Amino acid sequence: MNAVSYYKHLPTEDPESFIDVSVDKPKPGPRDLLVQVRAISVNPVDTKIRRGAGPGQPSGELKILGWDAAGVVVEVGSEVTLFAPGDEVYYAGSLERPGSYAEFQSVDERIVGRKPASLSFADAAALPLTTITAWELLFDRFSLPITSASQGTLLIIGGAGGVGSIAIQLAKKLTGLKVIATASRPETVEWCRKMGADEVIDHRQPLGAQVRKIVPEGASHVLALTKTEDHFDEIIEAVAPEAAIGLIENVARPLDINKLKPKSLSLHWEFMFGRARPQSPKMSEQGRLLNHVAELVDAGKIRSTAVSHLGLINAENLKAAHALVESGRAMGKVVLAGF
Repeated sequence: MNAVSYYKHLPTEDPESFIDVSVDKPKPGPRDLLVQVRAISVNPVDTKIRRGAGPGQPSGELKILGWDAAGVVVEVGSEVTLFAPGDEVYYAGSLERPGSYAEFQSVDERIVGRKPASLSFADAAALPLTTITAWELLFDRFSLPITSASQGTLLIIGGAGGVGSIAIQLAKKLTGLKVIATASRPETVEWCRKMGADEVIDHRQPLGAQVRKIVPEGASHVLALTKTEDHFDEIIEAVAPEAAIGLIENVARPLDINKLKPKSLSLHWEFMFGRARPQSPKMSEQGRLLNHVAELVDAGKIRSTAVSHLGLINAENLKAAHALVESGRAMGKVVLAGF
């Protein structure tokens, strides 16, 4: 089968940062689906691992990256009960297994959802990883109830990114939170408003004063999705006592958590790959939430966050996709489709 791989940590400008290869088609295990991949999206974790800043370092052997995918089930393992050949699916995969930059991929059925029928494969592939991350932050880490009743104010730092784009939608459609997103360019401000943000502020300026001008009591919840170490003091200034702060990125500098004590603030880590591991007792929660989100999409309540469609899945286009994500100027998600 065709795949895109790499064997050294190289910048995207290097011709060998990605290479087109032919490899054996994977064989599904007992709980696995063999999926014909129709589309993928690129996440920051893809670029970090390619650069050598994550798990699964290559040591001269070819490695297939990629997690977000949408495709068609072509074969199922002996213990599969949730899907059948011909089903259209979408999922975010696992760190422990070969990725989605390939024509076929084996994936555990418990972390797979039914693709939204109203979306193309490319638009569906934009959603899984960021949707799982945002959902688990809001409803598992923060334990927010799904209700339209007033629940306070959510500050989303980095509202135009992949996680921010879907988090805005989930918060507005499923909770009673007022949503303040941050963005710094006219096009990203417009995008955040399109996703449903009530207010948009500039993260290049002090956050505390901007938030308290909108909600004098401060935000009750914060999704610190980017450069938390740069915004940490301003986040503390921007929040109300007993607020909850959620993080997804490894911080570049240590955070002084003693600063959380005066307001009795709580800090929550989210790592969506934790549930993709077979030993996780809540592994199947990811499949269930993806099915729920597919229903919301097909009901017209949630939209795809795909913005940049870069063409076929090949080495040249993946170099461009990684370069765009690394630039920090991508809105929503970057997707590729077909081989």
